Amino acid sequence: MKYIYYSLKRNSLILLSALAIGGLYSCSEDFLDVEREGVGVGEEFFTTQDHAIEAVTSIYGNLREWNNIAFAHLAITTITSDNAEKGSVPGDAGFLDNFDNLTITATEGQLNGYWNGQYQGINLANQVLSNVPLIGMDETLKARLLAEAKFFRAYHYFNLVRTFGGVPLRLSVPLPGEQEPIDQLSLARASKEEVYNQIIQDLTDAAAVLPVSYDAANKARVTKGAALGMLAKVQMYQENWAEVLSLTSQVMGMGYALTPNYYDIFRISGENNSESIFEIQAQTVPGNCAASNSQWAEVQGVRGQFGWGFVEPTEDLVNAYEEGDERLDATILFRGEVTPEGEKIIETAPNPRYNQKAYVPGFVTNECGYAKDQNIRILRYAEVLLMHAEAANKLGQTEEALSALNMVRERAGLEPIESATQEELREIIWHERRVELALENGDRFYDLVRQGRAAEVLKALGKNFMEGKNELFPIPQQQIDISGGTLEQNPGY
Repeated sequence: MKYIYYSLKRNSLILLSALAIGGLYSCSEDFLDVEREGVGVGEEFFTTQDHAIEAVTSIYGNLREWNNIAFAHLAITTITSDNAEKGSVPGDAGFLDNFDNLTITATEGQLNGYWNGQYQGINLANQVLSNVPLIGMDETLKARLLAEAKFFRAYHYFNLVRTFGGVPLRLSVPLPGEQEPIDQLSLARASKEEVYNQIIQDLTDAAAVLPVSYDAANKARVTKGAALGMLAKVQMYQENWAEVLSLTSQVMGMGYALTPNYYDIFRISGENNSESIFEIQAQTVPGNCAASNSQWAEVQGVRGQFGWGFVEPTEDLVNAYEEGDERLDATILFRGEVTPEGEKIIETAPNPRYNQKAYVPGFVTNECGYAKDQNIRILRYAEVLLMHAEAANKLGQTEEALSALNMVRERAGLEPIESATQEELREIIWHERRVELALENGDRFYDLVRQGRAAEVLKALGKNFMEGKNELFPIPQQQIDISGGTLEQNPGY
């Protein structure tokens, strides 16, 4: 899956050119430009069915953008948590120490990068949602493309609301020939509740239209299962447990299945398998490395051997695994070990541990740099089972909770949990969520916050977590300045 290039002028995205899903091709359309800020995309684009497809493809491509999967994403979602430290060597990207220590300020550039990356995705989705309805094209395809755009708008707003709280809700762009009203150029922050309501609406709309599956050429697109699974996660963060149980039950009836060998999930050969519900796609295009822009694995690869060595798994994470848990060796790559592929990790690597889910054997093609082909797993069936277990336990359905939980445990080579009190089972499920999803989809910090345990857990590791402040990150100062002060800062910053 490839992407449309884009540029950012203040809050308006300008579509420039497109690469098609499944293979590179040269577009006949000239670069599009917008002379004035806040003016709709030029009339020469968004006029054909192919334009609609290309515009949706651009949303997928933006998922791999540096700010969405590399330093900014890893710093905010993972290095802040108890699962990982900065890693690499002292002094390299020293600004990441502020995330490790939770001493972040509003001027930290990674915050602004993350904000921009998410809003780039939102604006690309809004370009589709505002313009594609006006195109004369196959109506079934049009409805599906609009549903895909709604899924991604919800996905990006979910990332933003968990990180910053309430954020500006931008839901449209000017149509061709229109200029955006001046009062829309710098929107105030919507409330957290308003943002969550929009996310829920978008995912509900998307799930009503998206297909359960696609043909082989389109298997990487978002499905009904992806929309329902993401909606379940959103409802979980809102503690709407009956909704979570209902939504996960629907996904559990769609034919997904756990991959027998946990390690296989994270290999290139295991991409888009029976457990996969949604992955960010990566693919090296020989001779055109710009078309494969995922550095998620490269940033975390063993320094001195593969990559840059950031995101070092903590000893606390190592100790969280039960004896015999097969997920430990599949999640953490130890200095000096020999991988299942027969490759020895160098003894001189600066960190004692690395993220094995980001590991790609060195003999795999690296024409465009290390591990550019490695997909990023965002939602798997195992997470759906754990959400189902958590919701069932909250609702007092112990047997239902144990059934879902034990499917995950047994795949990991562990004995099933036979009985537990509701409180004990809650703790067990939270623990399973940590070790099942560690270093994978960036939920750990947010999970600790929603569980009300962030201060307790992170302070115990020496992080400077302050209750009433560090549950959220500061609004980037650059965005406050651009808004002319319309955006208000979060408490404590």
